[in-house]
Amino acid sequence: METLYPRVSISLEPEAIDPAALFSARVDEVWLEIGFGGGEHLAWQAARNPHIGVIGCEPFINGIAKLVSEIDEQGLANVRIHGDDARFLLEKLTPGSISRIFLLYPDPWPKKRHNKRRFVNAETLALLARALKEGGELRIASDIPDYVAWTLAHIRRHNLAGESRFEWLAESPADWRERPEDWLRTRYEAKAVREGRTPAYLRFRRERAAGTCEKPHKSAI
Repeated sequence: METLYPRVSISLEPEAIDPAALFSARVDEVWLEIGFGGGEHLAWQAARNPHIGVIGCEPFINGIAKLVSEIDEQGLANVRIHGDDARFLLEKLTPGSISRIFLLYPDPWPKKRHNKRRFVNAETLALLARALKEGGELRIASDIPDYVAWTLAHIRRHNLAGESRFEWLAESPADWRERPEDWLRTRYEAKAVREGRTPAYLRFRRERAAGTCEKPHKSAI
């Protein structure tokens, strides 16, 4: 944490952040994981996709320390970390600069009076749509049926109201009941299955809403 973390952590000082410029070597794409926990999924993706830059957001120091250890042990040069709330970073990312976003097993805030604290809401979906490039993918996993229903309902509202939309890629029940091969089973997921909870794997493609023309970014004017 004293020597490696400062080299892989992200500064929010710039007004706008081009995520590809955060990496010393050229990357073909940049992916983002929100709330990476112990970092096992993020490290697994980074190790298998060395040409992809992977950014992780996590506010808790224990999880950050675990990921930093993985970066050191595996020699991962394509990982960067934002050690705070993901929304602070999302607000500064260059629009359309992220190719894939992971939100895996977010805090469900199960009590109804706490539902408003859930990460998936109108504000954050707008930030995610802004950061994702057209055709980019949003992956969300949860073992809480109410959170799955909540997510689908909020995405439907976003699609009806916004200039962008998230197309649900499921064509059959197997598409959300079965974990894709490139989706690591984490320790949290294994625990959920042992305790009788069934994960849902949701995949969405970011698209422009029909009949809209998105405004160009200022740098393109």
